[in-house]
Amino acid sequence: MYNNRKLGNEKELKAAAYLSDKGYNILEMNFSVRQAEIDIVASDADGTLVFVEVKYRSTNKSGSSLEAVTLSKQKKICRAALSYLSIRNINPETTSIRFDVIGIDGDTITHIENAFQFV
Repeated sequence: MYNNRKLGNEKELKAAAYLSDKGYNILEMNFSVRQAEIDIVASDADGTLVFVEVKYRSTNKSGSSLEAVTLSKQKKICRAALSYLSIRNINPETTSIRFDVIGIDGDTITHIENAFQFV
């Protein structure tokens, strides 16, 4: 039986490699605070700080990977992002910030830039 956390780590590494190939600088992976986690923190070529949620589905029986990023999940990501900014002493008023989602369905990667706003 395949461990879900191990599979998740593999897909997050695949997403990080994908972003690196697109010119992103990976700053941190699996940033975690009380009951919330950000899979990837990166900066893009323009210097925008990007918080990335990675979702994987081997099949579409329970919907696509992108559909799994619910409003509730978005709120958790935003709370974690606020913690990240605070811990790293980053001023959100002077730093461009974006929330992206990478969906991996089987072997297909879909990257949605600016997938949602702060909620």
